[in-house]
Formats: sequence, structure tokens, C-alpha cells
Amino acid sequence: MTKQRRKFDASFKLEVVRMVREQGLSVTEVCHTMGIGETALRRWLTQYDLELAGGQGSGKPLTPEQLRIRQLEEENRRLKEDNQILKKASAFFARELK
Repeated sequence: MTKQRRKFDASFKLEVVRMVREQGLSVTEVCHTMGIGETALRRWLTQYDLELAGGQGSGKPLTPEQLRIRQLEEENRRLKEDNQILKKASAFFARELK
């Protein structure tokens, strides 16, 4: 029998991280209170610190700002790809007209 992997939403992760960072509780104490693993909490802490420093953490973003940044980066990437396709198409049709 395999153990199901639990999923936590970003608001829960952010709440738990703030318990450690802002309230000064220990990682072990928060893990026992909230019923989560220490490895997961330490990973969330690392991700939170990276996001606060302006970097991009692994996994789903914790802060709303980081979520918006990732959405904008994805849109930017998609628009650049569309632009490249249009450039290639216009070059192709320009050759056809000659």
C-alpha cells in the first residue's frame, strides 16, 4: 500500500512559512503543530527566501507577486514565439512575391 502525496495550496504554505519567519517559531515546532514534514517546510522556506530576493524558486510560487511575475514571463515568452512565427511567415511571403 502506497502513501498518498498530500498537496498544499500556496496560502497554507505562506502561512506556515510566516509562522517560522515572522513569529520566530522553530521548524520542528511548526511541523508538529501543522502536521507536515520538516523537509517540505525547509523547501518552502528556501523558496520563500528566493522569492523575496527577487529570484525564482522551484515549484509553485508562494507569494502573489511571484505568481504574477511567472504569468507575465509566460505571456512574454508566448508573444515572442508568435512574433518569430510572424517574421518567418512575412519573409516567406515576401520571397513568393518576387
